[in-house]
Amino acid sequence: MNHKLYHEIRSFGLYLRQEERAKGTVEKYLRDLTAFLRWLGERTLTKEAAADWKEFLLGQGYAPATVNSMLAALNTFLRFTGREDCRVKFLKLQRRLFRDERRELKKEEFDRLLETARSLGRERLTLLMETISATGIRVSEVRYITLEAVQQGRAEITLKGKIRTILLPVKLCRKLNKYARKQKIASGEIFLTGSGKSLGRRQIWAEMKALCKRAGVESSKVFPHNLRHLFATAFYRTCKDIARLADVLGHSSIETTRIYLLTTGKEHRRALERLGFVT
Repeated sequence: MNHKLYHEIRSFGLYLRQEERAKGTVEKYLRDLTAFLRWLGERTLTKEAAADWKEFLLGQGYAPATVNSMLAALNTFLRFTGREDCRVKFLKLQRRLFRDERRELKKEEFDRLLETARSLGRERLTLLMETISATGIRVSEVRYITLEAVQQGRAEITLKGKIRTILLPVKLCRKLNKYARKQKIASGEIFLTGSGKSLGRRQIWAEMKALCKRAGVESSKVFPHNLRHLFATAFYRTCKDIARLADVLGHSSIETTRIYLLTTGKEHRRALERLGFVT
């Protein structure tokens, strides 16, 4: 292992945290850089080596979008260490037209997940899934759902140097208040582990996955971020305002929001059939 690079990656991780990058982003960057470091071995980091890693990832069968996300981590690290001459170009991707049906969570499937969680007595998980799907927050933003936010009917979320206000539905606030009283939560975060710590992304993911078989929902569709997608689709169908949706989701680019609203190939085909050009 290249020990100099190892220490530089550790310093890079510290820099990302000081820049208040999202915890999930920091973890992913460090995970991708560690993979690069293992692949590089004792070789010197050069532009040719970085380009070879890109080819290696493609040869391993990684999806182009995944390759680009790993290259983003490497390029950001190279900028941090002053090696911009080693940066590599991203793969050119065609603009996505359709959503993958195998990963699309439908409302009726979400309802089955909720009912399964309730039947198993998983009150915290049930309420957590309702909260994410009713507000569109990221799983990393669950910690901002505090008793104080519930009492005010709004949560102030700070992420990447930006602050946005999320309104909490009245019915959700009643449920959260009731849960907080039951759990003897006098202030602060609502969703906590048994030991009083914040719920982590992995724990939430694992608890949701555990519902799949009993709910009859494909596990490929069940992960916390898909609840955010479900919210975005429902919100847009109601208001038809993509700029407003971008503000609610905390996106700086409407292009990012557009990805949340992609239809499946099946839906697109139905729309083509309705045009009536073939008789």
